[in-house]
Amino acid sequence: MNFVLHGHAVAGGITVGYAHLVATARLEVDGTLMVYTGQVAHGQSHETTLAQVAADTLGVPMSAVRIVYGDSRTAPFSMMGTGGSRAATVATGSVIGAAQSIRDQVGRVVAHLFEANPDDIEVVDGVAQVRGTPSVSMPLAQVAMTAWLAPHMLPPGMSPGSEAAFDFAQGDGGWTQSVHSCFVEVDIETGLVKILRYVVVEDCGDVINPGIVEGQIRGGIAQGIAGVLYEHAAYDDDGNFRASTFMDYLLPTAVEIPPIEVHHVDETVKTQPVNFRGVGEGGAIGAPAALTSAIEDALAPFGAKVTDQYLPPSRILELAGVL
Repeated sequence: MNFVLHGHAVAGGITVGYAHLVATARLEVDGTLMVYTGQVAHGQSHETTLAQVAADTLGVPMSAVRIVYGDSRTAPFSMMGTGGSRAATVATGSVIGAAQSIRDQVGRVVAHLFEANPDDIEVVDGVAQVRGTPSVSMPLAQVAMTAWLAPHMLPPGMSPGSEAAFDFAQGDGGWTQSVHSCFVEVDIETGLVKILRYVVVEDCGDVINPGIVEGQIRGGIAQGIAGVLYEHAAYDDDGNFRASTFMDYLLPTAVEIPPIEVHHVDETVKTQPVNFRGVGEGGAIGAPAALTSAIEDALAPFGAKVTDQYLPPSRILELAGVL
């Protein structure tokens, strides 16, 4: 029978966002909303979440929104691009602002054509209508055609077309708080670490897309676990890289990563005008601290002090005094 030790630890972390970004939007004559952003997606599904907030703001189906990124010919200039968990706050804020500007333009045009109050114009499923009188309506495609092709029918002082740019700045940024709790079992004969339970609680404000948010959290935690138990850039005494292939550089698979319980704090008091906060780094930052502390807790009977992040079986046995 193997001798096993158990440990548990909790770690807290903060994810920082950066607070400035421009988005532009254009309502095409077919009713499509084109949104251009300097926020470049590389696996975080920004094209989905940004389309969601744009569609909700304008009042159209997601299928009527196209997010364009990664093209320096069309993207608004940005000194930073993607990083620092800023997408959930500043990218969505800028997209919401640009879509709202288009929505306001639609309201002015339709109100002028129907001789109504702009405040009484609503957009439902891509159709602009007078509130309370849905039969008095106009598809957004027709609104856009009027704006682009018949500018003489626009309200006085309104420029032809339907375009908008919005510079969103949230001075104190977007911040996600998280707490990670990890329970481990350490086999003192083999040095293997088994994660029995992993729980994370996130306060990321309003959740735009639960599947994407929780996927990022779990992916970050998997990355953090990998940095403790698997991944290591090893060099020999002569400086030769010893982990240049995946035969030597270990990566965890779904088999090695435990089920991860994700819980959200529902913030009832909205503290920011855009109450979305990024979760990109939270898992990768919190997981190593929680896991290494849990291992140290399990090795407490041996008086072990964990000061390294990389803890392969051989290092576990060294800490326990077996090697």
